[in-house]
Amino acid sequence: MPLVNRTAPFARYEWMIAWRYLRARRADGGVSVMTWISLVGITLAVFALIATLAVRAGFRAEFVDTILGANAHVTVYSTVYVTPDGQSTRAITDYAAMADRLRAVPGVTRVAPLVRGQVMAAGQGRNTGIEVYGITPEDLATIPRVADPEQAWGDIARFAEGIAIGSGVARELGVGVGDRIRLISPDGVKTPFGTSPRVNAYEVVYVFTAGRYDIDRTRAYLPFAETQSFFNREGVADELEVMVENPDRVEEMTLELLRAAGERALLWSWRDASGAFLRALTIEDNVMFIILSILVLIAAMNIVSGLIMLVKNKGRDIGILRTMGLTEGAVLRVFFICGASVGLIGTGAGVILGCLFAIYIDTIFSAVNYVSGGGVWDPSIRGIYELPAKLQAHDVASAVILSLGLSFVVTIFPARRAARMNPVEALRYE
Repeated sequence: MPLVNRTAPFARYEWMIAWRYLRARRADGGVSVMTWISLVGITLAVFALIATLAVRAGFRAEFVDTILGANAHVTVYSTVYVTPDGQSTRAITDYAAMADRLRAVPGVTRVAPLVRGQVMAAGQGRNTGIEVYGITPEDLATIPRVADPEQAWGDIARFAEGIAIGSGVARELGVGVGDRIRLISPDGVKTPFGTSPRVNAYEVVYVFTAGRYDIDRTRAYLPFAETQSFFNREGVADELEVMVENPDRVEEMTLELLRAAGERALLWSWRDASGAFLRALTIEDNVMFIILSILVLIAAMNIVSGLIMLVKNKGRDIGILRTMGLTEGAVLRVFFICGASVGLIGTGAGVILGCLFAIYIDTIFSAVNYVSGGGVWDPSIRGIYELPAKLQAHDVASAVILSLGLSFVVTIFPARRAARMNPVEALRYE
């Protein structure tokens, strides 16, 4: 038996033959051109897949972070009940005791009573509608996206002396730190002739950018006692803002929180508020992955085309190698190495490009925005101020496994065709 038949699979000579075929010149039927087309196709497909997954992961992470960093993980409020004077209300009268009970629940990190109301804000001859949150200075300092925002002006320590507003509100009114704005509430002072609007002026002591357009554009904070007086909520709170250690598992704490809050309490978690949007993102992620997987498959099919041409052009060589003692398995492995090498190199190049895109996305996006003249990203529509990207190991691994898997699988079919070629038929017309 010839020595070649006793060599181990993927021996050195098999790699040598495969490498010579991969370097085939244009005179050999344009196989080299097809190899480059396959390589570039795989590279671009993997790059697009990783870049898309990184952007989607970054968008989700940024969206969730701004929700959890500037809003309650769980909001506790009351059902409608009738007061002794016959009025229906949702006000929480025992908010201090309720807050103490909620703080005792394992996993709760902070509980803050709030008074909320919508008013008209006026400053520098401009008007805009805003939502005012009444909160104590101590509790405001524990809100991550407000106390430690992306950008801030003024001193949050002076919050008790005035009002804190989002940067979008400040921009809309044309005011800054040290200016005064007027808040106008239609439910103001009650007189014998009816209710007259209440108008109070406050100094802007702090301006923050939370990172969410809708928050920065509409939100303002006032000291808790002042807000109670402004909205005629003396001695009551509208709701309690609860923060927990693990917001992703907030549903598991629902029963304990309800027990601690009391029989009239209702809960509204951050997942209830944003769950539909997050589910839509999940569906979109899955659809995008399927679409881009098809793109990778199309790119991998170029490998098949290149290998079929290679097998056709190298029929004589295959016949000679078979008569010299090369087995079917060795021929199959030679052509499998050809196709798999293209997939492997293309996948590696695509991973590098995709990771570089995710790392330098701010620079790339700035360049695109400059070339297009600006206005590529509208935060009023997308909610956040810039295009985020977040590289995740499992996303990169998914792209690599998908690309290599498809490349290896599609390579098998033309490689088997070459292995089963009859050497007599291959040499008959030579």
